[in-house]
Amino acid sequence: MTDTVVAGRRAALALRYGTAEAERAELAGELVWNEVLATQLAHRSVRKFLPDSVSEEQLRAIVAAASSAASSSNLQLWSVVAVTDRDRLGRIAALAGNQDAVRNAPLLLVWVADLARAGRIAEQNDRDLVNAGFVESALLGVVDATLAAQNAALAAESLGLGTVYIGAIRNHPTELAEELNLPAHSFAVVGLVVGHPDPTAAAEVKPRLGVDVVLHREQYDLEAQEAGTAEYEARISAFYREQGLADSWIERVVGRFATPGALGVREGLKEALERRGFDLN
Repeated sequence: MTDTVVAGRRAALALRYGTAEAERAELAGELVWNEVLATQLAHRSVRKFLPDSVSEEQLRAIVAAASSAASSSNLQLWSVVAVTDRDRLGRIAALAGNQDAVRNAPLLLVWVADLARAGRIAEQNDRDLVNAGFVESALLGVVDATLAAQNAALAAESLGLGTVYIGAIRNHPTELAEELNLPAHSFAVVGLVVGHPDPTAAAEVKPRLGVDVVLHREQYDLEAQEAGTAEYEARISAFYREQGLADSWIERVVGRFATPGALGVREGLKEALERRGFDLN
């Protein structure tokens, strides 16, 4: 392995985990590396794009990669809606937190947990979709759609494109379903904006929790994470300050999960899913 590859790997690890973590990995001999790993560790959220379109060939390659993701029992309970119409993107942006990344998206891929296809197949075979309302069925669709979306993001980035996930696609699930003409027994899980990154807009690699914080061996150990979590808080706070943000990861966690009303309109997601045909029994 050349010195250039080693240096590139060290730099990628330092950006993702910090210099100390990169040095520990190197000392421990954790030096496996290839182009796929390089692309994965270089992932960053891109929110500003050039006006260039994503080509049909690129789109089909991205969806082919998505289709190659694992699927429980090969049921393939997902679909994706590709949106490029500027008026429709504007309406979706209004439903998804008024994000410019959506409004100005060259391409928005909306990943759908899709039991409607299974429902049509059941109907054609004179059967009722009696199991669609169970939590397990909804989770199957969510897992399938999410695995497909992540494969798509990696494929897009391998082609030199940028991506950003849009969780706010779940803010108004009923209205979004109407906009996309989603049938019953389907709902939008997440959006993925894809395009050619604007080189004038910085998009930094965001530090993540260290490997030894999220990696447990044999059994889960909550207390063992505390030192790594504290180290990460210091590292991510420094990153936020560099980005001009007075922020704290711990405050973000507490704000999201320990503050009443923090989920906003998404607190009504259960009722919205029930209206979509998922009774969550």
